[in-house]
Amino acid sequence: MGSLIPTAPSAPPVDDTPAAGRVPDASSSAEQGGQGDGGAPASSPASLESRVIAAPEQAPVPGAYFAEIPVGQIQPNHVQPRQVFDEDAMAELVHSIREVGLLQPIVVRRTGDEAFELVMGERRWRASQEAGLTAIPAIVRETEDTDMLRDALLENLHRSQLNPLEEAAAYAQLLEDFGCTHEELATRIGRSRPQISNTLRLMKLSPAVQRRLAAGVLSAGHARSLLAVDDAEVQDRLAQRVVAEGISVRGLEEIVAVGDHGSATPRVPRRRPTAPGLADLADRLSDRLETRVKVDLGKSKGKITVEFASLEDLQRIVDVMDPRNRDDRPI
Repeated sequence: MGSLIPTAPSAPPVDDTPAAGRVPDASSSAEQGGQGDGGAPASSPASLESRVIAAPEQAPVPGAYFAEIPVGQIQPNHVQPRQVFDEDAMAELVHSIREVGLLQPIVVRRTGDEAFELVMGERRWRASQEAGLTAIPAIVRETEDTDMLRDALLENLHRSQLNPLEEAAAYAQLLEDFGCTHEELATRIGRSRPQISNTLRLMKLSPAVQRRLAAGVLSAGHARSLLAVDDAEVQDRLAQRVVAEGISVRGLEEIVAVGDHGSATPRVPRRRPTAPGLADLADRLSDRLETRVKVDLGKSKGKITVEFASLEDLQRIVDVMDPRNRDDRPI
């Protein structure tokens, strides 16, 4: 990576090519790859020239250069969306850096004469400090404030290192910073609009469910299923059941769909209002029609239900109710 990025600006190199007719001295021969400890002959100027010509020049990257920066001069990204760093993975990275060094440079931006701010690579920066490095390879590039969160978010998304809530919080911050719609944000960061919208909805979950989601004991699929439940206490109970019983996402969806929320106190069915005499009236209608009759009273209107056993029985009931066949018996 470093070979692709120009190094920090420095003084022009001194031309140490031997002048015509002058034999290079021993010191210059040694610097250009002269005789080593084993007594091998020094490379000739012609061979050096051929190697220089054979090496292709790397095109400089505008607005960026490579440098070794003291770790103490680097500050973390103030809008870093990632808040949780896996301890085991961090320990593995620290061990790797101690053994072979940091293979991938971090990306920083200059904030002062000897001050830099991380753009990407906070995990590598933290591990390098823990591994005892005093300086760290970095790509220094120009980055605007409005791009800091976007770049850090994209790095973590590409590495799948954000938990769903961190991702949702980053989306919300980008929407506020850019003042754009979900569709426009999706285009900017290469995500689909439904994915952004569904992830943002996770922030509507109860605090207890969010903590389980952030800790990784509850998956994003479980969390999205709980969004169909409005009651925060019910969300918490269902989340506890998922953890305790190992309920799958599909199983949780079915529980939510049928309303089996596992309430600690059984819900008492709401009793419909009754009016005096309705039961007696239903009995009298049942006697007259010789079938079961129910009389229900709602808030503003009522309903009479008449049961029949067959089409012939229905015709019989209709004949009884026909005013032309009415007798004078009181109901």
